[in-house]
Amino acid sequence: MTMQNYITPVSRVENDNGLKFVIFDAPNESNVQHYIKELLAQGVKHVVRVCEPTYSMKSMEEAGIHVHDWPYPDGDPPPDLIIDSWLDLTHSTFSGEQSKSKIVRVLSKAASSSKGTSDKGIIAIHCIAGLGRAPVLVAIALIEGGMDPLDAVHLIRSCRRGAINSKQLSFLESYRRRSKKDGCVVQ
Repeated sequence: MTMQNYITPVSRVENDNGLKFVIFDAPNESNVQHYIKELLAQGVKHVVRVCEPTYSMKSMEEAGIHVHDWPYPDGDPPPDLIIDSWLDLTHSTFSGEQSKSKIVRVLSKAASSSKGTSDKGIIAIHCIAGLGRAPVLVAIALIEGGMDPLDAVHLIRSCRRGAINSKQLSFLESYRRRSKKDGCVVQ
């Protein structure tokens, strides 16, 4: 096995309310099968890619993992459209209810193909290194679930050392929950 075939260990983040996430770094074409094997072992039903593509989605889709391609610039806070789509996905995955939001269909064909399912699975998310954009969105889901922003960051950092820089921390400290019900956005 060559060095590029090794995968960086994935980080599982879960809270007491049943929100379960796997944060990882971006696979490439030579190691994506190793990531797929690990993600399936973790029970992942959805992968959210928030960086530029480094692999084809086809392999994951063929393995039964729905890929949501929602890139946004590194170092920036996630745009509202991405946050809404992320919360829609977390709501439909963890509550088993279909969200009324149509935003997911705008951003992802994969979301519409999984529409109406009640996975109650695990959502995996990655950016290039799995230390910035991906952990920020996981923190947002935890905050929506009722967790204090600093507690959410602490939980993520306990599972993924080096996650969330000071600029991202400032964004999360100022983030305001969009809902009050079950940690999921109500629209």
